[in-house]
Formats: sequence, C-alpha cells, structure tokens
Amino acid sequence: MPALAPSLRFPGLLLLVICSDVFAAVLPEERADLLYHSYDGGGAEIDGPSLLLRKNMGNSVSVGLNHYVDNVTSASIDVLVSASEYTEKREENSINVDYLAQKSTMSLGYTKSVESDFEATTMSLGVSQDMFGDLTTVSIGFAVGDNVVGQNGNDAFAEDVTVRSYRVGLSQIITRNLVMAFTLETITDEGYLNNPYRSVRYRDSGSANGYSFQPEVYPGTRTSNAIALRGNYYLEQRAALHAGLRVFEDSWGIDAMTYELGYTLPYEQDWIFEARLRLHDQGSAEFYSDLFPFQDAQNYLARDKELSSFTSTTIGLGASYDFGRAWTTIERGSLNLELDWIRFDYDDFRDLTESGDVGNEPLYSFDARVTRIFLSFWF
Repeated sequence: MPALAPSLRFPGLLLLVICSDVFAAVLPEERADLLYHSYDGGGAEIDGPSLLLRKNMGNSVSVGLNHYVDNVTSASIDVLVSASEYTEKREENSINVDYLAQKSTMSLGYTKSVESDFEATTMSLGVSQDMFGDLTTVSIGFAVGDNVVGQNGNDAFAEDVTVRSYRVGLSQIITRNLVMAFTLETITDEGYLNNPYRSVRYRDSGSANGYSFQPEVYPGTRTSNAIALRGNYYLEQRAALHAGLRVFEDSWGIDAMTYELGYTLPYEQDWIFEARLRLHDQGSAEFYSDLFPFQDAQNYLARDKELSSFTSTTIGLGASYDFGRAWTTIERGSLNLELDWIRFDYDDFRDLTESGDVGNEPLYSFDARVTRIFLSFWF
C-alpha cells in the first residue's frame, strides 16, 4: 500500500472540486481525454493510462466516466531498509454527474479504487451558485470515503478507514483582467491510519547496527485544515499570470505552506505554452522521529518521511497544440505534454542506505520527474 496524499487517495473529490470551481452554472464540455502518466523518483516508478469521457444529456445533465490505472514498481528508501522491491497495480473507476438549474450546478460523484492491499470507495456531493451578475460563484462540497486497508501475505488483516471532507469555495471576478478564488477544506480521518509495512527505528546497543526496528503506531483520528488563495491575471495577447498560496495544518502537529507561480503564453492560433514554479515547506508530526531513544519510547511512533520536515521545489513546463477539426464528428482536438521536475530535501529523515554514525547518517534527498501526455477531443 503506497503512501499517498489525501488528494491522490480521493480523486473523485478532486474532480468534484475542479468542476465546482471552474464550471459553475455551465455544463462541462463534451469531450474525451486519453492520458498517459509517469512518475519516476526516489526508487519508485508509477505509470499507466487514463480515459475520461464526458457527455451531455440535454441542456441540464452532464455525465463523466473515468478509468485510471497505476502500475507501481517500488524500491523506495523505506522498502530498501525494511523490505524488498515490489510491484502492484491499482485500478480506479469513477462516474460524475452534473445537473444545471439556471445559475446553480449540482454535482454527484462515485469512485471505486482497488489494489492488492487497499480498497477505496468515495462518494461526493457538490453545489455551486452564481450570483451578483455572475461575478461571484459560491461552492460547497462534501465527500465520504470508506476504505479497507489490507496486508499482502496476510489474508486475515483488514482494517477500516473512514475519511470525510468538507469544502467551501468562493471565486470572484475583481476586474476584467483579474479573477480570485478562495477555498477552505477540512478533512477528518478515522480508523487504521498506519501503513502496515512501515517500521520505526530505535537505539539498540545490542544490535550490530546500533539500532533496531518496531512497527509504527499512529493515532486513530486525524483532522486537517487547508486554506488556499489563488488568482489569475490576464495580460495582452491572451497571456496570463497565475499565483497561489496554500496554508495547511492538522491535529498531528504538521503545518505546511505552498507557493505557486505560473505563466501561460498562447502562440499564434494553435499553440499554448506554460511555465510554473511550486515551493512547498512542511514541518513534522509531533510523534515523528528518525531515531527514537529506545523501544516503545512513546505512545505514538512514526518514521514516515512524508510526516517529517522537508521542502520540495517543482519546476514545470507544458505545451498544447490545437489541431482543429479531426473527423466529421469531432469539433476539435488537442495534443498536450506536461513535464514536472521535483526536488525533495528532508530535514530530519536520514538515508540508512548510506554509512554514518547512528543518528548522523546523511540526510535524505531525491529528484523526481512527472510526465503527462494526453489527447483531448471535443464533440
């Protein structure tokens, strides 16, 4: 079971959020997207296809179907230290329905994700309303996920996790060139929040390494809050600047800040280019430690690097080519390529594959590359 961020565990919610914020009072366009995605970094390789179909039924209803696949091969730092390389496949299917009634849009979503040791079912509901001459859009969303955590090689292991997400959004046209959006999201997790494969280390003078491992222990609940402010400023010749700030905190003591800046430049009639920069700075959980002083040193124990203090820097580039009418039934199509280069630097997570005194091994860092290639057709 790979450790994934909440947004990756609940893509149905993410799609709901995007639809609520962007398509308020307008049905999504009828389209088909065929995507290939790839992640390579930190000893993990993830790739696979995705197919999205969106079709309107009359003037009030739009239905979207999505099939998404992750093929995972992992020899990450966690795996190398306490386990062996593994491969697995995750498949996800979702359906989303939007209903348009005058200036209101209601959205329903259902997502089912299955892998060898994790099953996730998510249902989502959202409502958005245009007001004040369509200059303001208010949206609210709710999603609930019922998940089952398993363990490969142990058929008797099955633990439940319930995740609830609440979201409020406000977008405002400030001037003819400036659009701002504000979102507030709260997520509550309850159940088995550990990773059944991960361990923590503690000092052990009786061990040849000077340390030993024991299973991690997490609290059974977690509440997180995030506030985001984003803006788009439209320039001459259809260019645009976009920027964003996101503040995150949770009941485990983690706090984080994310800054984003991007520039979009259309070229002639067929090309669109984009450049973006993302900076992320996170503090560690209260019960995290790279090395505990002794076994069972405290009630809760974690050595997941995603709960440690770290920074990441992402540089992204994108290009889109609009090739106009493709066939008689296709209004237009586009070919899109997006590349992201990410650098992760950990402040208190050490690389145990490198030599060093116990507790003073080199700090861990790695680079990752994310590639997305997709074809879009409008009909």
